[in-house]
Amino acid sequence: MTRGGWHGKGLFAAGVIIVGGVAVAAIVGPVVAPYEPSVQNLPLRLAGPTLTHPFGLDELGRDILARVLAGARISFIVALTVVSVSASVGTVLGAVAGYFGGVTDDVVSRVIDVLLAFPGLLLAIALVAVLGPSFSNVVLALTVIGWVGYARLVRGQVLRTREFEYVQAARALGASSARILWRHVIPAAFPAVVVQATLGMAGAILGEAALSFLGLGVQPPTPSWGTMLSGGRAHLLDAPHLTIFPGIAIALLVLGFNFVGDGLRDLADPKQLRR
Repeated sequence: MTRGGWHGKGLFAAGVIIVGGVAVAAIVGPVVAPYEPSVQNLPLRLAGPTLTHPFGLDELGRDILARVLAGARISFIVALTVVSVSASVGTVLGAVAGYFGGVTDDVVSRVIDVLLAFPGLLLAIALVAVLGPSFSNVVLALTVIGWVGYARLVRGQVLRTREFEYVQAARALGASSARILWRHVIPAAFPAVVVQATLGMAGAILGEAALSFLGLGVQPPTPSWGTMLSGGRAHLLDAPHLTIFPGIAIALLVLGFNFVGDGLRDLADPKQLRR
């Protein structure tokens, strides 16, 4: 095993442990947590971490640990929904554009160029500002800016794959374009899409947190890590735990997904496989 192979496996293992741990906490935590994330205890508002409340209480006396665990669910749901829809739409459009070329490729490519001309987060902010802040609109806005990367990636893969001998042979044997795309072309791009989707999970989590931080994401009283960060800004000096723990949660989960994506990319590298 080469140094690069160990590096890829180490990143992947570390990322799986982090993401798996946060996922288990998100699923089991709110069920076994002794406090509800929305229950207020105003006499103890802004109380620091204790054995009873390990993460302390927020400005309304709500248990931060319970809210962090509940917010993890929101982050996972948003990320999974955005990545699933974006990857599906981007893969189909990219594959069709790359395989057929011509006018179809020109139209899809121009749409991609237009969307890439705008900073992704600013475009998402504009869309949510127009549509109104809600969970569904956050998912829609992040999907609109998310499918572009998958489409561009798959288009490039298809442009290369469609010239392979086995694809030419299938075409010569009379296989339909839909069958060639589904059975031969798209599967060749699948590993790259998986890596992109893993990294896209981290981007979706950051996007949702940013929109919620600005008040354009998931609305209270539903817990969201971005909303928690926004609420803790006024208490950075007297109660820093309001922002420390949700900030750590965001950084840890994003780091975990990046580790998984980087590990998968290293393991899928043909040079590493040959070594």
